[in-house]
Amino acid sequence: MPQETKSHPFNADDAETVPGFSHENLEGRIPSLATEDEIRAALESAFDYRGDVTITRKDGSTVEGYVFDRRSSEKSLEDCFVRVFPKDSDKKICVSYADIARLVFTGRDTAAGKSFETWVKKYREKKAAGEKNIRLEPERLD
Repeated sequence: MPQETKSHPFNADDAETVPGFSHENLEGRIPSLATEDEIRAALESAFDYRGDVTITRKDGSTVEGYVFDRRSSEKSLEDCFVRVFPKDSDKKICVSYADIARLVFTGRDTAAGKSFETWVKKYREKKAAGEKNIRLEPERLD
């Protein structure tokens, strides 16, 4: 990808773009957790998700927040866990995979639709419309 330097400013028109991969829209989804493989897959998706999730433990308690870490092992689910930044607390929470009864992707995925390809497309649209000194500002995260 072209680098911006004093002698060669970055030019979005000359940038190479490579097709990315599409992210599944998980917002609002409730994955099945019937098997060990489904639990592992759902928590991998929760880790990749850029929004909040709500985890319901088998004891009925819930935690809503952002999954920032997970430790998965080939051993039992008791040896695996996710770490969450709760939405309503500064205290990090650790939840064992074995304790999770339900997972819901409750928050807005803040990375949805955010790609370099999208930025270049918007840049080209503005340039084609005759705009000068084009600046694309990031979307507010609420």
